Amino acid sequence: MKEESAQEIAKESKSSFYYAFTLLPKQKRNAMNIVYAFCRKTDDIVDEGNETVDFKAKMLSTWRNEFELAFEGKSSYSLLNRLASIIGQFNIPIDHFFELIKGMEMDLENKPFETFEELRLYCYRAASTVGLMCVEIFGYKHESARDFAENLGIALQLTNIIRDVSKDAEKGRIYLPLEELRMFNYTQEELFAHRYNENFIALMEFQTARAKRYFEKATASLDLEDKASMFAARAMQHIYYRLLERIIRAKYDVFNKQIKVSKFEKVGISLGVWAKYKFVY
Repeated sequence: MKEESAQEIAKESKSSFYYAFTLLPKQKRNAMNIVYAFCRKTDDIVDEGNETVDFKAKMLSTWRNEFELAFEGKSSYSLLNRLASIIGQFNIPIDHFFELIKGMEMDLENKPFETFEELRLYCYRAASTVGLMCVEIFGYKHESARDFAENLGIALQLTNIIRDVSKDAEKGRIYLPLEELRMFNYTQEELFAHRYNENFIALMEFQTARAKRYFEKATASLDLEDKASMFAARAMQHIYYRLLERIIRAKYDVFNKQIKVSKFEKVGISLGVWAKYKFVY
């Protein structure tokens, strides 16, 4: 794997993540860049390239081993050695990093989820873990900040899944719970064929309602005293909630419409949230 700087990885991804934490103080911003770079690289092992599943599984196993070596300063990847230092500096539980890797292993298996509980576990591993890493860097006074991170991570991942239904189907992937497809009389074959009909709309309404509930649970979990330190996470929340609202306004036609939040909007939202918490709280 090519070594890039943590800042380059974050910037090149053009993710909402980058715009949300660019206004953090330098020390925390640098730490976030390194954590994000680890998460991005871990995800890329699974999603990028045309290698076989077995080859990617070996790469992921090697990546995990290198991560463990980093705590002795012996990883061949400088990113991982720097990450180990950040983990120690901010006292981030290492279980979150191993859980993230388990989430990527679930992706490699490409096994459809039968129930929401199975999907929820995937969302926790793929996204809540990242939030739980981040809150340790942001800093908090109340343990409920961890609940905020967990619920927000699930909300963000569910929103990603809703947005990417079409793109994932093209890769032969289905993240929506199969029992819910049956509930709305919508088949896997219809999903792979990009069939947009009333049953699909009803299915997606159900998915977005649940994502909204997790956004609401995240907000309810966050204590007033921790809101200022969580402004970067709150910016992410606002960006993804806007994306979800646009999916709803497009009547869930993710097959034929490219639904997104522009770079300009992401910057504007991030600045607005930063200003609110800097000057109000």
